[in-house]
Amino acid sequence: MTSPIFALADEYITAYARLHPMFAGSAGIKGDFGVATDFGPEAVAERAALVSATLARLEALESTGPADDLARLHMAERLRVEADMHAAGEWRRALRVPYGLLQNLVSYVELAPRSTEGDWRLNASRMRAIPEMLATWRQTMNAGIEAGETVALLQVTEGVKQARRSAEARVFDKHLKAYGDGPQAADLREAAEVAYAAFESAAKYLEQTYAPHARESDGVGEERYLLNARSTLGAALDPHEAYAWAWDELHRIEDEMAAEAAKVLPDAGLAEVIAHLDATEAVDTSGEYLSWLTEKHQGALAALNGVHFDIDPRLMNLDVQLVHGSSAGSAYYSGPSEDLSRPGRTWWPVADRERFRTWAELTTVFHEGVPGHHLQIGQTKVAGEGLSRFAKVFGSVSGHAEGWALYAERLSDELGWFTEPGTRLGMLKGSALRAARVVIDIGWHLDLPLPAAEAKIHGDRWNFDVALDVLQNRGRIASHRAYPEIVRYAGWPGQAICYKLGERAWTAARAEAQAAAGSAFDLKAWHTRALNLGPVGLDNLASVLRG
Repeated sequence: MTSPIFALADEYITAYARLHPMFAGSAGIKGDFGVATDFGPEAVAERAALVSATLARLEALESTGPADDLARLHMAERLRVEADMHAAGEWRRALRVPYGLLQNLVSYVELAPRSTEGDWRLNASRMRAIPEMLATWRQTMNAGIEAGETVALLQVTEGVKQARRSAEARVFDKHLKAYGDGPQAADLREAAEVAYAAFESAAKYLEQTYAPHARESDGVGEERYLLNARSTLGAALDPHEAYAWAWDELHRIEDEMAAEAAKVLPDAGLAEVIAHLDATEAVDTSGEYLSWLTEKHQGALAALNGVHFDIDPRLMNLDVQLVHGSSAGSAYYSGPSEDLSRPGRTWWPVADRERFRTWAELTTVFHEGVPGHHLQIGQTKVAGEGLSRFAKVFGSVSGHAEGWALYAERLSDELGWFTEPGTRLGMLKGSALRAARVVIDIGWHLDLPLPAAEAKIHGDRWNFDVALDVLQNRGRIASHRAYPEIVRYAGWPGQAICYKLGERAWTAARAEAQAAAGSAFDLKAWHTRALNLGPVGLDNLASVLRG
């Protein structure tokens, strides 16, 4: 499609890629945009100016039809909240642990191709660019110090650990080993050493320069929280309604978990059932874990294709990777490159585990792979001319994406896929975690009181320890994930709520469509329409699905 709105979307992506080469490389955008992104204040301002100018041009263009209407709706919503986030000074708080720049720099190298000598030169260039990028990032962090707009001390101390871990774990050495003794071996080794030194330097900066200026409070307050939630949800949030709803939802899921646990071990408590499953439904080596993950991903693709979804053949290639030395507590997904030459990938942190609980992780396979993130995000890349380039490579909305992935877990339950012992309990346990995330994230950042009955169990007011207690004992999270999860909520306000509130929006939209169509409702057709829409903010989801 070549309408002015689509042309502007294409122009914006190219212009943004020039201003943010790391984004271009990570997203797999073809073109010579350089290697290093400038994260300093002036460059941040230049990218913000591009956002504002593009938004003004977009508002002046006329739509030529439904595809234009959708492209304008989504692009305008994303650019407005981006502009508002910049105006509020959120850019000065450029530290988000365990996700954020420190993790993204590692991923930037991880996502580089490694087939040709030219690819390996790119690997070396990306590693060599890390010191420059971290140096400009420090300028922005210093601007935050000068403005009195800093991140919480918790994020700083955890950022020190994360940066230092990347250096000490020598996260790029596995690629040097894979390359071997070729002509670029010395250059690659030197580039890796430069990157490790830069991570150590970043750790020292946070520890010695930034930490004395960090704020003590972990919570960001209601004004900042609502802005961040609007960014992650694509919707205005009523935090008090969502907080009360999530407590009720947690109680409902806990009742369902108790009933499901009784099917595994009658007359045993939930903790006993979980311990039993941990002992009996697990694998013992990372190699077995990778084989199990790969088998389940491929089985889901085969079972869905042509039955509940029409999966583009180009999306049948889904890569599964284990991640060693990562501070991310949970699995994650990276989408295909723009030209689909790089496949979609699911990434599974190993941490310090020696046993891998398959009963609890099958539901995450469906969340990260199919019918979850890979099917949804991958579909935007193969949707053809119906979606703008902005929607395909830039416009993801966490509430839309994570809501779909959690809906995908429930859909897998509807399809009867949780047949192995304990796996349906694992799905419910994951849903309880997502409900617990909502009450923790909203309650902690807004300093809301816990309901009276909950206060007797966990404490009157939210703090790190109360949040950790709720996550472990009510969200039933695996021990290796609990601490980094709480760190994540503190550094990324409004993101943890996206899963359950996004699922609520998706299930409500499907229920509305079923009620309207009655016996004529076609679930496969509804899924096709939903995925072909591309990313949409939750405030607009139901109306867009109605057409």
